[in-house]
Amino acid sequence: MPILAQGVYRQYHTMATDSLVISRYVQLMKQVQLQAQNHGETWRSWADPSTPSPAQYGEVIDEQVAWWPTRMTTPVDFSGLAKGLEIEITPQLMEFYSVAYGAGLPVVHAKGDAELLMVWHDQDALRLQENLIAHVLMKRRLKQRDTLFFAVTDDDDYMISVLNSTGEVYLERVGHEVEQKLADSIADFLTQLAPRPA
Repeated sequence: MPILAQGVYRQYHTMATDSLVISRYVQLMKQVQLQAQNHGETWRSWADPSTPSPAQYGEVIDEQVAWWPTRMTTPVDFSGLAKGLEIEITPQLMEFYSVAYGAGLPVVHAKGDAELLMVWHDQDALRLQENLIAHVLMKRRLKQRDTLFFAVTDDDDYMISVLNSTGEVYLERVGHEVEQKLADSIADFLTQLAPRPA
């Protein structure tokens, strides 16, 4: 196991259980990473030449770098998102995006493969919020309820989002009002996920 990954496990182990979202997400990350390592997998992502990610390790090869989830020490500041949309962001979404740096956690759900979105580095958090603002403004133009995405699926027409007013998780079809509820909360949804079969 790389030295960085050992450090990640120590951080996982010593982390206070602030919430169900954080504790369940950390547990899921441990399971997914352990399975990948047991099968000799190395996760790789495109390297940002201007700003390295706390999650990356080793050398950049062909503009890509190896990475493992790495615990954040400071939560993402979502004040810009809340101000831009003039809403109160559901706390569980803010907790979700403030757990660890990474390039996306591959998981499987009863409905298919998904990838939980992650922040690559602090500057990436600003890009994420810009995308979330654009998403909500599109929803409002279509006279649909505000949703905030936190995962993508293996079908480009669908994403997994939280309905901001209730905290419920939905499988969302792009451009459509949410209808297919998956869980009462992000914390509950995380219990429905598992590592992808090797």
